[in-house]
Amino acid sequence: MKVAVVGATGLVGSKMLQVLEERRFPVTQLIPVASERSVGKFVRFGGKRHRVIGMQEAIALRPDLALFSAGGSTSKTWAPAFAEVGTIVVDNSSAWRMEPDKKLVVPEVNAHVLTEHDRIIANPNCSTIQMVVALKPLHDRYRIRRIVVSTYQAVTGTGVKAVQQLMGERRGKNVEQPAYPHPIDLNVLPHIDIFLDNGYTKEEMKMVLETKKIMGDDSIRVTATTVRVPVLGGHSEAVNVEFERNFDLDEVRQLLRQAPGVVLIDDPAHNQYPMPLYAQDKDEVFVGRLRRDESQPNTLNLWVVADNLRKGAATNAIQIAEYLTQRGILKPNAAKPN
Repeated sequence: MKVAVVGATGLVGSKMLQVLEERRFPVTQLIPVASERSVGKFVRFGGKRHRVIGMQEAIALRPDLALFSAGGSTSKTWAPAFAEVGTIVVDNSSAWRMEPDKKLVVPEVNAHVLTEHDRIIANPNCSTIQMVVALKPLHDRYRIRRIVVSTYQAVTGTGVKAVQQLMGERRGKNVEQPAYPHPIDLNVLPHIDIFLDNGYTKEEMKMVLETKKIMGDDSIRVTATTVRVPVLGGHSEAVNVEFERNFDLDEVRQLLRQAPGVVLIDDPAHNQYPMPLYAQDKDEVFVGRLRRDESQPNTLNLWVVADNLRKGAATNAIQIAEYLTQRGILKPNAAKPN
């Protein structure tokens, strides 16, 4: 299968290459793609060096699959061009997520919505992905009424410049062109993406709107506060979820143990709970600190952690491609001939 990775030299693009290899996705020809300033560079995949090429050259090769992680404006411009030659595009940006005719997919939650007609598929926001993976089995059983979520998001969610800022500050150096408007080391910033007219950030509203679309339920009420913390890899979330029906904590634990893609770590007596340090380089969503909200009925508190570059981005995109392959929707030489 001919697979293009668009944005192959970035943090998420590099992780996509790693995950493709680890999961043994059937890549027969890798097509690494990046902006003009990166054309001619090389990336490693399958024990070989592969030359990075530009968009037009990649489209001419008519890949079967294109994994995009190159920003919203790039995706808006180029994803349709790939789709026109028959390529299935899985896009990691926010460009297509809320388009009514584009599917927004987390395989453990709503892969069933995908059809052979989908040529551009949206990969959700990293913080949304891990939350809905954890909540889907609980929603199926108890029906969610309202979610209150606060996130603690790693600097890798911003990109290379943010990592350089954090590590530079940690070494006591002044950082030129910092990623954030304030120091991030020994600090937290209640500010992810731009502020909107309603006082929320774009990241917070992504969680609100994407959760409803992925779960297929506009009646779920969601409110979010998203925070950047001085952590390299792994997003954490404190989630307070109100259900329509009462729940039993032992049953909740059992549902989570059986849920695809979820690992339950919930033994506070032995200091066992999810942490980003131990979620790094793993594909699962880790859940713990389960406890009943004693301030109102039918409400649960839980703590959710996942690697934002893997399950929050690269792995979820590749799992979408795996599902399409298993269903026979994505197959070698599927792109239209000249």
